[in-house]
Amino acid sequence: MIGRLRCVVLDCPDAHELAVFYQRLLGGEVACPDPALAVGDGSAVLCGESGAVLAFQSVADHRPPVWGAPEQQFHLDVRVADPAAAHAAVLALGATPLDGGETPAWRVYADPAGHPFRLVRP
Repeated sequence: MIGRLRCVVLDCPDAHELAVFYQRLLGGEVACPDPALAVGDGSAVLCGESGAVLAFQSVADHRPPVWGAPEQQFHLDVRVADPAAAHAAVLALGATPLDGGETPAWRVYADPAGHPFRLVRP
């Protein structure tokens, strides 16, 4: 082993705004910025209750990924008891449903900065 993963960093237009979105989706505490985990000025960090860490970095020329496009790099999977039942709740937070992203086992959305995530059954 060469190293250990510290956190996942998402570029976005507004780091604090996106950290709050994910806090409402996943729980945890927003430390803006946490000196131990901060990725620089204009950053925010979400420390999850499970120990997972998401960091957010404000980038002026952020371009969101396109779901299903070859250049899409990643998406986040979020476990929920029932993806259909969680649909209205994530829309209320500011998520946008993505076309072609629905099955009985999962649904795909974009966060307010355009990053794709799926609500998946356990």
